[in-house]
Amino acid sequence: MKFSLGPVQYFWPKDQMLQFYREVADSDFDIVYLGETVCSKRRELKFDDYFAIAKTLHEAGKQVCLSSMTLYEAPGELRELRKYIDNGEFLVEANDVGAISMLQEKNLPFVAGAAINCYNQHTLRQLISMGLSRWVMPVELSGQWLAEILSQSVIADIRCCFNTEVFAFGHLPLAWSGRCFTARSENRSKDQCELCCINYPAGREVKSQDGTDVFVLNGIQTQSGFRYNLVNQLNTMADTVDIVRLSPQVEGTFDWLAKFKANINGAAPQQLSVTDSNGYWLNLAGMATG
Repeated sequence: MKFSLGPVQYFWPKDQMLQFYREVADSDFDIVYLGETVCSKRRELKFDDYFAIAKTLHEAGKQVCLSSMTLYEAPGELRELRKYIDNGEFLVEANDVGAISMLQEKNLPFVAGAAINCYNQHTLRQLISMGLSRWVMPVELSGQWLAEILSQSVIADIRCCFNTEVFAFGHLPLAWSGRCFTARSENRSKDQCELCCINYPAGREVKSQDGTDVFVLNGIQTQSGFRYNLVNQLNTMADTVDIVRLSPQVEGTFDWLAKFKANINGAAPQQLSVTDSNGYWLNLAGMATG
């Protein structure tokens, strides 16, 4: 089992990002995803910056993937995507079906991100035929569902041709919209957002009337209010999961990696907080903890 670090989902200042990835280079992560996946207006780091970081991480022994945006809305964003696809060195994580089409045109292998709607064995088989080499399961699906899909005959006979990856730690990316919810929360329009996301390095919390953390607003992205945490489910993944993904946090990312690695075989179970959940993996309500 390998451990990956997903792309930073929030809008952090450039200096903070560079310092974070210096620490990543010295960490025990096996795979690192780089790139802006939420909003093209977040330009603290440009493609050349991500590519330079990718080279540094590669030299540090990490496998690097460049992550594409999840929602494309303008021609300029497609031109930026072309830079990722034509990088000539690193695997690309496609978070949009259009990106898959462009990668297929180049006969390039790709990672299908969790935002790709792949819910059955026939879709998965089709993606594999198009060049998929790694599949990140949609975040709302269960471990039982994953096992059933992988056992289907149309997948079982090519199981050696791809890796499975599961989002296992962080606020779940649930939905994306043409509107910017963070801007609206400050009574701003999307076009006049003033890049206010940078004021919320862990997103902006949305609570219900009884004080429950329902969602986290992250620009055009809506995340789960509870932090998803599968640290205590690792020993159930041996037969189905090749890669476990942790999403970068403002604090504690590397501490949690150590906790995950220590508990691969269930030898060091962790006490979850009241705002952690693992319901989806256990086929329960998303906010539940089993």
